[in-house]
Amino acid sequence: MLLQNKKILLGITGGIAAYKCAHLIRLFIKEGAEVKVIMTQAATEFITPQTASVLSKNTVITDFFDEAQNWNNHVHLAEWADFILFAPLTANTLAKFSSGICDNMVTACYLSARSLVFVAPAMDLDMYQHPTTKNNSALLAKNGNQIIPAESGELASGLSGEGRMAEPENIVDFIKNYLSKNLPLINKKVLVNAGPTFETIDPVRFIGNRSSGKTGIAIADEFASQGAEVTLVLGPSAHRPKNSSVKIISVESAEEMHQACITIFPNVDIAVLTAAVADYKPKAKELQKIKKIGEELNLELIKTKDILGDLGKLKKQQCLIGFALETENAIEYAKQKLQNKNLDIIIANTTSEKNPAFGSDFNTLTIIDKHNNLLNFELKSKLELAKDIVNYIKTFDGIK
Repeated sequence: MLLQNKKILLGITGGIAAYKCAHLIRLFIKEGAEVKVIMTQAATEFITPQTASVLSKNTVITDFFDEAQNWNNHVHLAEWADFILFAPLTANTLAKFSSGICDNMVTACYLSARSLVFVAPAMDLDMYQHPTTKNNSALLAKNGNQIIPAESGELASGLSGEGRMAEPENIVDFIKNYLSKNLPLINKKVLVNAGPTFETIDPVRFIGNRSSGKTGIAIADEFASQGAEVTLVLGPSAHRPKNSSVKIISVESAEEMHQACITIFPNVDIAVLTAAVADYKPKAKELQKIKKIGEELNLELIKTKDILGDLGKLKKQQCLIGFALETENAIEYAKQKLQNKNLDIIIANTTSEKNPAFGSDFNTLTIIDKHNNLLNFELKSKLELAKDIVNYIKTFDGIK
């Protein structure tokens, strides 16, 4: 879903079409977006702030200061948003936007916007066709704003023609179509694996590790948010991607993860292997629970299949990325792994008391590519690191 987890700032101005914004907010929420609403005082005559607040689940801002005289920071609001939509955009506010007038929260947020801006004009037929309005619209478009064309139909004046705000469903479709065409990874197919594997000892016990899968899941989400078609091979984990477009293949053992990755890999452009796959598994699986008899239990282990190494042998034009988690000499071991497994990029990190990578929401890591370039990232959230990793991969050889 293109709007999943998007932060949308909706600016409502004082046109009769403002009542449609209740439905518009619901559509955005249904798409998985987070919505905050700002309104001009005139807009409150057509839709109440309480209605917009209940639907968006956020406080609606109508002025620079609230009732307690706390300042509402328009700069922070504008920076918070992934994109801003002004709907309906009246002729009055359109003129203010085009001339740089800043006299309310809506115009202040527009002038503070660094992100993408969509506008959905709504006004009477003669106003919509007036040369001044057309010039103002052309100036907004020239400045990089995306104009959602008004539709034809019956207008508040009783006239019929162009000037109706686009229907909420059409606004959502316009934005989604725009985003889909402009996402950097829209035609890329990506494989990510994540989480631990559990290797069965008996019907009750297994060999596993402390991996939560959070890093791989965050990377899958980030690839999907940038338009990629993502398949996530996920070991036993309590966590799931937030982006519903990520296809999940659930596995438990190293053998199952190997089979899934080998099957998917030939059809992808990028593979990022973050999973903490068991290096060994029990040679034999007991059919019944092992009883606690004697002072010792000898468990014979055999190697599991090398997923990363086998993908390296199969690799043709794909970009293959691996992870190396170590307790010491992480960079040295990572460089060896990069070479031995025919990788394009490897991401090295360590686990220690100061940096408990497993289960934590934070991590430090180093990206190393096949050209021996190193890029270090200090302690950050795994969500931020996922963005850093995906943005680095985007710029790598042959990905653009």
